[in-house]
Amino acid sequence: MSAFSGELAALLTSVCFSLSSTMFTFATQRFGAMVANRARLVLATAFLMATHLVLYGSLLPMKAEPHRWLWLGVSGIVGLVLGDIFLFNAYAHIGARLTMLMMSLAPVIAALTAWLFLGEQLAWLEVMGIAVTMGGIAWVVLERNGKSNGVTGSRYGRGILLGLGAAAGQALGMVLAKPGLGGDFPAISGNLIRMITAMTTMWLLTFLQGQAQTTLRTLAGSPRALWFILAGMIFGPFVGVSLSLYAVQHASVGVASTLTALPPIFMLPIGYFVFKERFGWGAVAGTLLAIGGVALLFLI
Repeated sequence: MSAFSGELAALLTSVCFSLSSTMFTFATQRFGAMVANRARLVLATAFLMATHLVLYGSLLPMKAEPHRWLWLGVSGIVGLVLGDIFLFNAYAHIGARLTMLMMSLAPVIAALTAWLFLGEQLAWLEVMGIAVTMGGIAWVVLERNGKSNGVTGSRYGRGILLGLGAAAGQALGMVLAKPGLGGDFPAISGNLIRMITAMTTMWLLTFLQGQAQTTLRTLAGSPRALWFILAGMIFGPFVGVSLSLYAVQHASVGVASTLTALPPIFMLPIGYFVFKERFGWGAVAGTLLAIGGVALLFLI
């Protein structure tokens, strides 16, 4: 297939992730961050297992070596448990637009972590990309009109910190996954190991905290709202991740990575028309600047 197909898949990935964050924001408004995250992990694991069965003939990656389970399992705990606890709480505090903008820091944090701990080198253009991304995000965060949607004061500050924690969790999770994905190990199998570990850990903590029955009652009390979680899971971990893998296979990594980092751009009209946010041109310019910085990280 043509390279354009890979680029189109990457662009559609950003659309899917934008829709996913929108659905998960609605879900957190109805269920709360923790309940929505717990339900999302169960549904995502079930879909990934079904996909693995269709593609590889087994529900689980039984041939994965122990070291893969170790690295990918730890990656799942860091990225999908700790990181997503921050993520879903950020949705609840500052909404999808600002949360997705904060998530654009994930490749920056991943690059810095790989430089510090894995010995990977940073070219001067990558350093410039990191600086530009951080500058663009700072512009949006500090812009007064960015708070005009009613999220002000300490809640706004907590939401920004939660978004930063979510980006750090995703970035560190990806760095930790790298040793487990070495060789020709299928990415879907790796994602399934991460998701199984995350779901098991999350629900074990839920039982230990005595919140399992409360969680199930909350979900049962609003079955229609479960459609938001289901839609978010389909657009994000299922369709979105699959499109991103296809994009990497059929387009250059730099182009694919940049196009899949565009959700903050798509979240501008969604934030304005769906969530009725009101923000100034500074927020738009800062978002574009941040995405430009992300592009510098990959298009060199």
